[in-house]
Amino acid sequence: MEDIKQLMQRHYIKYASYVILDRAIPNVIDGLKPVQRRILYTLWLMHDGKLHKVANVAGQTMALHPHGDAPITEALINIANKGYLLDQQGNFGNLFTGDPAAAARYIETRLTPLAKETLFNADLTSTIPSYDGRHQEPTCLPAKIPVVLLQGADGIAVGMSTHIFPHNFLELLEAEIAILEGKPFSILPDFPTGGIMDASDYNKGKGKVRLRAKIEVRDAKSLVITEICYGTTTESLIRSIDEAAKKGKIKIDAINDYTAEKVEIEIKLPRGQYAQDLLEALYAYTECQVTLHSQIVVIKDNYPWETDVDSILRLHTEKLQEYLQRELELERDHLNEKIFEKTLEQIFIENRLYKRIEDLTSYEEVHVTIAASLIPFHSQLLRIPTEQDRERLLSIPIRRITRFDLAKNQEEILSHQEQLTRVEKDLKNIIKVAIRYLNSLIKKFASEHKRKTEIQVIQQVDTRAMETRQITVCFDPTTGFIGTKVTSNYTIECTNFDKLLVIFKDGTYQIINIPEKQYVHHKGNKVVYVGIADKKTIINVVYRDPETHYVYAKRFIVEKFILDKYYRYLEEGTTLEFISTQPGVSLELQFIPKPRQTISKMQFQIDNIAVKGVTAKGIRISNREVKKVIIAK
Repeated sequence: MEDIKQLMQRHYIKYASYVILDRAIPNVIDGLKPVQRRILYTLWLMHDGKLHKVANVAGQTMALHPHGDAPITEALINIANKGYLLDQQGNFGNLFTGDPAAAARYIETRLTPLAKETLFNADLTSTIPSYDGRHQEPTCLPAKIPVVLLQGADGIAVGMSTHIFPHNFLELLEAEIAILEGKPFSILPDFPTGGIMDASDYNKGKGKVRLRAKIEVRDAKSLVITEICYGTTTESLIRSIDEAAKKGKIKIDAINDYTAEKVEIEIKLPRGQYAQDLLEALYAYTECQVTLHSQIVVIKDNYPWETDVDSILRLHTEKLQEYLQRELELERDHLNEKIFEKTLEQIFIENRLYKRIEDLTSYEEVHVTIAASLIPFHSQLLRIPTEQDRERLLSIPIRRITRFDLAKNQEEILSHQEQLTRVEKDLKNIIKVAIRYLNSLIKKFASEHKRKTEIQVIQQVDTRAMETRQITVCFDPTTGFIGTKVTSNYTIECTNFDKLLVIFKDGTYQIINIPEKQYVHHKGNKVVYVGIADKKTIINVVYRDPETHYVYAKRFIVEKFILDKYYRYLEEGTTLEFISTQPGVSLELQFIPKPRQTISKMQFQIDNIAVKGVTAKGIRISNREVKKVIIAK
């Protein structure tokens, strides 16, 4: 049994790690999940400037991905609909209506210029064997833009999930420039569906945003929704409007969906309803307003990392500098090698060193002779020539030797040296290089990716205030009926959200909802008070103990209750003498006559008694036996 437990535990941990690292959570560096990375890498290998059928791309990607073509196609369509990394041709579905894409054999895609320029560099990409060991796949693409914030991401793993909002391309790059310049920055989401956003509680990606659809008032009797909230579709929005209308929250005459490339949902209103008055109700009861919560969890160094937007941007800015520096170092090494090759070739031809090997018969002697002949020129070279360098000299065609242009060769060396000087200068100030690179991306691509979501402060809609209305409740003491459809002179003005406090003569009370017509009773006892259960009204009561004829007074507030349940406010066996909610009442106690009794009555102010709990015992007013309690004149 223990062996099975350990086996299950070990396998579950492996499964959880696989789902977290290789399925659901994106990598912070390139912002991609493994299937997305494999798709983009495959497209890069396939790239020839032409569009490729999605079915073909999925098939090629299966060489790296240990699953079927359906999830690959779904992931590819998802990337394409983000609008940044893949070009589309054909029906890739509709983001607004939720309509699915056409079959993979009918649609085509390729990498965008932005993706080609910012995601790929074979010299900076580390690879590992694919699942079957036949191919190499990248562990992470050297992304020079924060893709994870640009596209956003959603994923549910074992024990954790991530929900990262998309952000604006220009604003992300400007924020990175601000980081490089040591200036403050602020970054807010930008959703592809547009709409209006209140990001007051965004908290750098650890909070929430409130979104509203854009609604135009065309005339007094019609509204048109032109942009919807992220995460909703025109279908789900129309369904929410229909449900609100069925529940009586809003009144509409007709709703028409004309959505195609842009959202256009027309709402027609009936007689007595006006467009301007309906706006708040649409935001309150339909998907015209939604709240989205952000939770940023990414993979960093093979571990889940719960972080915020600012930390990701700072990390990406550091990685950008690192990638640019490594590219410059590679370019420097390449230029040095070019200068070395050109100089070595010039020395070999200009000094006719090839003449020394014309009569040699042994290949080894040829190499030894060339190596020896180059020794006097080592000071002119960046390094000592190797056997491979000598092989390259021996492979120079005789035509190139006879037609060697010294001036052109010198010119090429000078050009390489000028480039080398520029590269070395850039290496000394990598921050300027990074800023220049980001500005070049902004100049090329920012115009294609303008902000779609408008930023505003949205006031929370108070649905309770919208639904609150004044009503009159009547109570008929003769029949014992209470409600909005009861006719009586005993009326209570309240709202539809209020509860009613009903007090009975036997020392019990009950809290009820406002009925249309209801008979209130408790074991046939008379109702002595009906009012609003507002948890602040003070109830004043005076009651008698029938055995001792002593009178007690108490004051209380009904604060806690369960609807329709009966509670006691007097001890059992006592009788109620007086009840009121009026302040400043003066009561007169008339004592039972007795021999030699000189005082027959007394007065007291009930307000002098402290307010206590409902179940607290009352204060005895007098040590004399009381016959009657009346209101003093």
